[in-house]
Amino acid sequence: MNRKYIYPILTILAVSIIYIVNSYLDEKEREPLIKEAKELKKTTNSNFLPTSTTGAIVHHKYYSLSYSEDNEQAEWVAYELKKNHISRNDFKRPYFEIDNSVSTVSADWRNYKNSGYDRGHFCPAGDRKFSKEAFTETFLTSNISPQDHDFNAGIWNRLEQKVRYWATKYDGVYVVTGGILNDTEITIGDEDVTVPKYFYKLVLDYNNGKPKLVAFLFPHRESNKPLYDFVTTTDKIEELTGIDFFPHLEDDIEDKLEASNNYKGWSFR
Repeated sequence: MNRKYIYPILTILAVSIIYIVNSYLDEKEREPLIKEAKELKKTTNSNFLPTSTTGAIVHHKYYSLSYSEDNEQAEWVAYELKKNHISRNDFKRPYFEIDNSVSTVSADWRNYKNSGYDRGHFCPAGDRKFSKEAFTETFLTSNISPQDHDFNAGIWNRLEQKVRYWATKYDGVYVVTGGILNDTEITIGDEDVTVPKYFYKLVLDYNNGKPKLVAFLFPHRESNKPLYDFVTTTDKIEELTGIDFFPHLEDDIEDKLEASNNYKGWSFR
């Protein structure tokens, strides 16, 4: 064979071999992460984990999630926010990183670059200031969704602060957060990350023998209305998402809590 053709062919073969080897090593490196992320951590309250419509549940040390590959974000993120989690520690914000514990790998942060949307947290960094490890864990891209800046910094932030207040007042709460991932055609980035039209947050207090649950559903836009104007039933959010949020509660308690939009037991000072 003419040397003119041998060198390009050898170059192509060498590049192909390097690519295959690197891909194999990357996969082997991710295997323990994926295995570990399938195991429930002691810091996650298994009694209140929702069901998953995707089967892609990941357990991080300080929160759990169900990943939707079709939407390149979590359909829910769930965690317990204890009274002693509330802290004023001021850690430096790290860079966002992809979540290698997701078997399909979560969306790259570059999808958000110049998109016009914030990287909106589901489990807020402000809820995990009790340790640098916990704080840093919230900067995985499996824990974010595209949010309008005014919404993210406005009413969404107001609710996050209110949840921290409740965690202190009621000696801890359990939180489930996500976006409504159907009925939207807007996406960002090369991986088509879904931009939800609505976001929800469920807050459960189950500490004093008198459980109470409040559910919020927000249109994806800023609002000056009071938070209680966005209270709905958990049944409504289940209808929109197809998720059973509290399947491990006793049926009579679950049915009563999820059908109610009564927020009188919650302090909205």
